[in-house]
Amino acid sequence: MHTASASPNESPLATPGHPPSRRVIDAPTRALHWLLAFSFTGAYLSAESERWHLLHVTLGYTVLGLVLARLAWGLVGPKRVRLSGWFSKLRGLPQQLLAWPQGKGNLLASYQGLNTLAVVAILLAALTAALSGVGLEQAWWGNRWEDALEELHELLGNASLAVVLAHLALIAGVSLLRRHNHAGPMLSGRSPGKGPDLVKQNMSPLALLLVAVVMGFWWWQWQDAPSKLSDRPGISARHQSSHDDDD
Repeated sequence: MHTASASPNESPLATPGHPPSRRVIDAPTRALHWLLAFSFTGAYLSAESERWHLLHVTLGYTVLGLVLARLAWGLVGPKRVRLSGWFSKLRGLPQQLLAWPQGKGNLLASYQGLNTLAVVAILLAALTAALSGVGLEQAWWGNRWEDALEELHELLGNASLAVVLAHLALIAGVSLLRRHNHAGPMLSGRSPGKGPDLVKQNMSPLALLLVAVVMGFWWWQWQDAPSKLSDRPGISARHQSSHDDDD
């Protein structure tokens, strides 16, 4: 009796109930992506509320830690998500953009370059916004530069939002043009198609550890919240200034 065997290059999910797919993004990369997206959204929405100031600060610190973690993962993580791969795509972007007027542009290659540029811009904008927020909160430059730093922090936050929206618009537009869901791999880690996994190991335990660390930080911030109302230099300075104005 003969039984059919799967090709070594074919994904184990290539069954009648599941179309063939292959792993293209590891779990830690996806965890960092969604934690950063959630933290930035929450920080941006709570930016103008004094009532939710501590939430804004907590999420701002989280954004800073996640960006640094993503850059570190770009040095030691799988080849597919390393910073060296980003540089390769960015180097080819000018050539792709110049090829379009000649009718020789490649949609997928152009998308990969532009999307990489958007990701780099998001990380840089989020990093500088978070650092300016820390400087404002800790009153690194005293009250003299507080207004200027606050304006810079707001500007960087809005710049971060702008590049995030551009990133989302790019993904949506290319997904429609190619009739392929380019957002799907960031959810499942897999992309439709035959062939071997481009990322050999999913590393789910590391992703769970990242989530646990972030949740633990949030819990610690929540438990320590009452003391932070009086201990943070930035808050104390603003409260003192408001009292002086009232007098």
